[in-house]
Amino acid sequence: MSAGAAVNSSDADRPIGVFDSGVGGLSVLNALRAELPHERFVYFADTAHAPYGERGDAFVAKRTTAIARHLIDAHGIKALVVACNTATAAAIHQVRAAYPTLPVIGVEPALKPAVALSKTGHIAVIATRVTLESRKFEALHGSLAAQAHFHIVPCDGLAGAIERAESDRIAALCEKYLGAAGAFGDQPGQIDTLVLGCTHYPFITGELRRWTGHAVRFIDTGAPVAQQTRRLLLNDGQLQAGGTGGVLMLSSAEPGALDAAAARWLDGSVDRAIGARVADTTAA
Repeated sequence: MSAGAAVNSSDADRPIGVFDSGVGGLSVLNALRAELPHERFVYFADTAHAPYGERGDAFVAKRTTAIARHLIDAHGIKALVVACNTATAAAIHQVRAAYPTLPVIGVEPALKPAVALSKTGHIAVIATRVTLESRKFEALHGSLAAQAHFHIVPCDGLAGAIERAESDRIAALCEKYLGAAGAFGDQPGQIDTLVLGCTHYPFITGELRRWTGHAVRFIDTGAPVAQQTRRLLLNDGQLQAGGTGGVLMLSSAEPGALDAAAARWLDGSVDRAIGARVADTTAA
């Protein structure tokens, strides 16, 4: 449907699915709720299998397709936001192929905006190893490699530490990985832009700032993803024009951890999280 077409109210009333391996996607959900305050959301945290950045591609692809199927069949979602860099890299093409009429929005490290904003031409990219070793990232990096010097750092264990709110380990890993990236600052040869290539990382910007200083610009994908979701829904005539919005929280593990994360990091009130088992052929 075009943007000017009549809206089927039953389609517009359906929720938007948001999916991550754990709590990191709450950073994207915050941006979505700010951009689309009238929409209803179903957020699925696959906490029983988090973090995906320490899993193989085949495992991530099976979980991603199974959860997409669950959100479509059980909740009738009108769009799916894969709010996980690792799942986007490993499986978004499979979800799009399986559900060609469903708007599916993924996330990827924001290298293009970083190139446009950097003054020194030195950009650090922190993400999970799976994301950085994916073909999708390699193609993106290759297309921009001549335009800036990228300091690429795989951050093993950092998403998991954030997932478990392990403050001492987060601090130690930030020191280790940002130290490996190089010198930060706004002088020639210094890194003046940091790409947060995992949806968990916006929740630790205070800790990251300890090592970069305040002259460095941080870039994540939340706002661009929210804007793209709005454009697709508008084009399909499925944008919700009224209503109060809301969020249903689902977790594949005991939901207390997701409740705590939502209380700590999610803007605005939400319903309590509930458990939701999603079976596939992958062994837990």
